[in-house]
Amino acid sequence: MKMRFILPLIIFAALIALFAVGLQLNPREVPSPLIDKAAPNFDLPRVDAAEARITRSDLTAHKVSLFNVWASWCVACRQEHPFLMELARDNTVPIYGLNYKDERKDAVAWLKRHGDPYRASGFDHEGRVGIDWGVYGVPETFVVDAQGTIRYKHIGPLTPQVWREKLEPIVRELQGAAS
Repeated sequence: MKMRFILPLIIFAALIALFAVGLQLNPREVPSPLIDKAAPNFDLPRVDAAEARITRSDLTAHKVSLFNVWASWCVACRQEHPFLMELARDNTVPIYGLNYKDERKDAVAWLKRHGDPYRASGFDHEGRVGIDWGVYGVPETFVVDAQGTIRYKHIGPLTPQVWREKLEPIVRELQGAAS
C-alpha cells in the first residue's frame, strides 16, 4: 500500500532532477558528431549565379576555411554580418556560405543590401545540404581544414569575442600546421 504512494514520488523526483539538469545545458554548446570527420560532399548552385556551382572542393582549396550557414530571414545573421564583412576585408580566412531554406531573390537582395563576405555561397533551398552538415538553425559556422575535415562548429552569430576566444586559435593553428 505504501509503495503505491512512494513510487509516483520517486518518479516525480527523477523527472524534476532531469529537468534541472536540462536547464543547465547551453544550447550553443551542442556537440556535433561531425567534428574531426570528413565534411559532407555537396554540389549546389551559387546564390549569385545559378549556372555556377559550389562544392566541398572549394572549401578544401585552402589551408582552412569557414563555412557559414545563413539566410535572409535570419535575424541573428544580420547581427553577425558586419563581423563577417570585417573578416572578409582583412582576408584572414576564406569564408564560404550556405544559404539555407531561403528564396534566391531574397538572398541576392540581402547580399546586395548588406554586402557579400563570401567567396561563394551555395543555394540550399530545400535544406538538404544543411541536414547533411547537421544544421538545425542559423547562423552556424564550421571551420574546415585543407583535408576537408570539420574541426569546429559554432552555433549562433559570430562576434569579435567568439572569434578571438574560439575560432581564431583554431584557424591560426590550422594555417600554421598546413605551412
